[in-house]
Amino acid sequence: MRISTLGAALAVLALTACQEQADLLAPARPAEATGEALSTSQLDEQILNGLHRDGQFNWNDASAHVVWSALTRSDYVLSVGYQPVGLGRPKSQNLPDNAAEDPAWQQARQQVLDLILAEERKAHPELTAADLVVYEENVLPVLDVRVRELSTVRALRRSGLVRYAEPMGYEPHFATASKGMSVLSSSGCGSNVATGGLVAGADYTVLSNGSKSSWNQADAYHGVRTAWSRSTGQGVKILIIDTGSSDAQENLGSAFNQGLSSGRTIERLVTLPRSTFLGIPTGPVETPNDGCGHGTSMAGACAAPRGTDGASVGIAYNANLITVRAAEDVFIDGSREVKGVADAYILAGNRADVRIISMSMGRLTSSSQITDAIRYAYGRGKLIYCAAGTSFDWTAGWAGVIYPASLPEAVAVTGMMDNLTTRCDECHVGSDVEFTVVMQRTAVDRRPLTLAMSGDAPATVGGSSVATASMAGMTALVWSRYPSETRAQILSRLVAVSSNRYARSSSFGWGRVNVAAALPAPL
Repeated sequence: MRISTLGAALAVLALTACQEQADLLAPARPAEATGEALSTSQLDEQILNGLHRDGQFNWNDASAHVVWSALTRSDYVLSVGYQPVGLGRPKSQNLPDNAAEDPAWQQARQQVLDLILAEERKAHPELTAADLVVYEENVLPVLDVRVRELSTVRALRRSGLVRYAEPMGYEPHFATASKGMSVLSSSGCGSNVATGGLVAGADYTVLSNGSKSSWNQADAYHGVRTAWSRSTGQGVKILIIDTGSSDAQENLGSAFNQGLSSGRTIERLVTLPRSTFLGIPTGPVETPNDGCGHGTSMAGACAAPRGTDGASVGIAYNANLITVRAAEDVFIDGSREVKGVADAYILAGNRADVRIISMSMGRLTSSSQITDAIRYAYGRGKLIYCAAGTSFDWTAGWAGVIYPASLPEAVAVTGMMDNLTTRCDECHVGSDVEFTVVMQRTAVDRRPLTLAMSGDAPATVGGSSVATASMAGMTALVWSRYPSETRAQILSRLVAVSSNRYARSSSFGWGRVNVAAALPAPL
């Protein structure tokens, strides 16, 4: 994502804060004392301050009034993590495998639902339990409910049955209209078309079968081309959580097996739920098709075929692939996108054949529901890569690793320039970064090649997004050669052949992987 909504949102927040500074400084009774919800600008200021101060914003640390204000300024959907009484808080790391079936956990679910209904009925006596539930949860001990009353949030916060109670649909610039604002219009979308002016020998190398190998696949950076004589990712399945894949791109469809890519599978799935209003579906049933372009570009960089049609080749060109449409764009800022992403991790966790998960999306605030889902997949041995963050140049200098790449269960990946010392213009760095991928040519500002939405002429894509998908592809090359090894063993192999293996960097982690060095030379 060349310009992500993380940077755009922060820009909007800063502008709004300046415009309304006089109002905020004027003497006034606190909104909580008057029973009023905070305005969006006041909420956004709190989030921005938290990001500046702590590098993150966790809804669990916010007051009940702030949470309720966020509900009223979004879609009223509250994510409530529940547990039986007496387990303490938090317990996200130790969730049961069968919470949906365990009687104690299901009793806790019913008790929490009863609590919510009782509080909400004080103001809305006509409500039923069915009116509250927005999304059905079949695995995680979570309720997605519509809550309108501050007293309900307070009651949930006091209950020993509740692990967390967070707004699902509030992020800065929440308003639907903002999706069309010019400053936010990219959201990682709309630019995945063929890139003109690409130069053979500089931007790409033409391989023997006619496919194009991106400049950053050269051995000088990651040893990818040498690695291909030793592994092509065969037998490893990668799941990409993103905006889906284009049904017009045959290299992610009918031509997924061509040339030197053969015998592998691709699946196109969707977890993004349809739009609802007051619990009633209003939008069409979502499809796996990529309406954004970002997911298609990530799939191409990771695992596009090494074919004969002149298209760009992915790093793991013989790996199996699943693309999951979990969100509309790369900024996870709506309730149904949170649900879609969480369900994608659950799907991946339940697939024994999936080894690697790659997600080049993120958000400003944390989401305990997504954290639960990531820990669910992690507990099943999945190696999870997440983008460290991509934004405007002026925010990338100070904004650290974003959520969920900041989680300990996720391996954060960022990008650097071909001088091997400088972060890419729009890439975030920080102590949570573990690996770095070269993805910007300094002299001509060229990003790596990938698949466009249709056709064989390559597109280009940048940021920590493509770095993450590329890292997933390189990992598949290694895991293919050592199929019996665990996630920890594969990570150890990657660290051992990284540029910073003797001294981890506070900005770039273990640095660049030389994937060829991780693979024994053929006899």
